[in-house]
Amino acid sequence: MAIGTHALIQEKVSYQNLALVITDEQHRFGVRQRELLGEKGGLPHVLVMSATPIPRTLAIILYGDLHLSAIRELPVGRLPIKNCVVGTAFRKKAYEFIAKEVHGGNQAYVICPMVDAGEEGTQELENVTDYGQRLRSCLPEDIHVEILHGKMKPADKKRVMDAFAAGDVHVLVATTVIEVGINVPAATVMMIENAERFGLAQLHQLRGRIGRGNQQSYCIFINGSGKESSMERLQVLNKSNDGFSIAEEDLKLRGPGDLFGFRQSGAMEFRIADIYQDSDMLKKISVTVDRLLAKDKELSQAGHAMLKRYLEENAGNFIDFRTI
Repeated sequence: MAIGTHALIQEKVSYQNLALVITDEQHRFGVRQRELLGEKGGLPHVLVMSATPIPRTLAIILYGDLHLSAIRELPVGRLPIKNCVVGTAFRKKAYEFIAKEVHGGNQAYVICPMVDAGEEGTQELENVTDYGQRLRSCLPEDIHVEILHGKMKPADKKRVMDAFAAGDVHVLVATTVIEVGINVPAATVMMIENAERFGLAQLHQLRGRIGRGNQQSYCIFINGSGKESSMERLQVLNKSNDGFSIAEEDLKLRGPGDLFGFRQSGAMEFRIADIYQDSDMLKKISVTVDRLLAKDKELSQAGHAMLKRYLEENAGNFIDFRTI
């Protein structure tokens, strides 16, 4: 058994008899990366795991070409996260709420889209460096605030995370560097600045850093743009903590991409059909195809000659659906 990162798909890495490929956090891998891993062992069984399937993967599920197992129950003792989507005018009340939670023995995350100021075209976005300083002056002096981002030295990042995990840091102002691999059960509040600049799936992944203990947790999405369209999109997260439901909305908004190519989102080139609205039809077609192949796997019967010829002529345009 080999457990690793992207290093497992390097050209120089080979496998004698690869029979099973398991990909965790599947949404973080590209189509080509998943295809390369699948090519390293004939036709291995493939299991992918994700809290928020990318639009392309969800579309394949709707097509009926991917078996789905959904874990919808929360772990024992955990409560559903309470959410709210607000404008920047709510920020002061949010700070007061964070202070209340910290004084109650809990901790908080504040997420910013930028590391520091000065990047062209991003001046209106909140950044970790300035925000950390500002937050220290807005919260009571007994609340310890630290910052964390990907540009920090590994030793400094470890020091901050260890202090946060130990409860010595009360509020952590960070970028999306905390999206995966962080488990601090005492963290009960997450406030995401400029939430409109993140994808729905990424926001759901970030939100997953809280609600890991038996205390009630809260996620505050700040719409920094003030646009009504952004508020409407963020309401998807306000209404649901279910990653699969959020992925469905993401599919509607972004499109399924190219099922036979590498695009993982975007509109499909259908003139009439709609992959989501016509999902019932897709399921019926999938069942019909399964029955057809069960009777004539090689499409050798005379009535299937045209279909077989079409598939043979266009085979070069297709990518095996195992590259989910």
